[in-house]
Amino acid sequence: MINILFFGDIVGKLGREMIKKYLPDLKKQYQVDLVIVNGENATHGKGLIEKHYHELLSYGVDVITLGNHYNSKIDIYHFIDAADRLVKPLNLLDTIGGKIAFFQEVKGIKIGVLNVLGTVFMKNEVKNPYLATKEIVDANSDALIVVDFHAEATSEKICFGYVFDGKVAAVIGTHTHVQTNDAKILKEGTAFISDVGMCGAANGVLGFERNSVVQKTIFGNTSRFLLDENDNGQINACIIQIDEIKRRAVNIVPIKIIDERK
Repeated sequence: MINILFFGDIVGKLGREMIKKYLPDLKKQYQVDLVIVNGENATHGKGLIEKHYHELLSYGVDVITLGNHYNSKIDIYHFIDAADRLVKPLNLLDTIGGKIAFFQEVKGIKIGVLNVLGTVFMKNEVKNPYLATKEIVDANSDALIVVDFHAEATSEKICFGYVFDGKVAAVIGTHTHVQTNDAKILKEGTAFISDVGMCGAANGVLGFERNSVVQKTIFGNTSRFLLDENDNGQINACIIQIDEIKRRAVNIVPIKIIDERK
């Protein structure tokens, strides 16, 4: 059995601290072979700088995916080409450089990791996510591929899961930061969840300090979202179990941990 641990969007310093604290025990508990994190919000809640890229790798992360905030920190342009464990959205029209796929052999099996942006309610200019993903999947038919589908609409994520059922090992939704209750193995053997959730502050709004989000969202204030690094932390993740003989996912286990610090 191949066990893949996938962490939802890491938000800020507290999110990174949660990875550092809980990753070793989770790797041991689930006998993890590959660790994937979505790191597009790892730096101050939006974007990823090189320092934090290496920090996450130092904690035992194998590959980091991005999302719609891929270029929110200008530092990304300075290190993305050399970051061999960082995966950008493969359907971007932006010629930012970097990798659109990560491959690693696990127990004699080629495992691939892709990052794809959805289109519904998203502002990025992208290629058709289905066609862009199909091109990579078809070109790597020998690989068992995990797709981080970074999208807003639940319906788009579910449709994407169905069209790639049996063609990829897993479709894991990210971006909306709230873990959904629909983890399952689809009919043809693809693990699916609409959103795996996020890692960061437990009592805010999507990882941000709640009052700053309320003031902007409900009352229309122009203030920016803030981070509360003193909040309780949380981990949202999932374990994907793949039968390397049958070459299909056989189980997906959502993980939710609240770190009671206050």
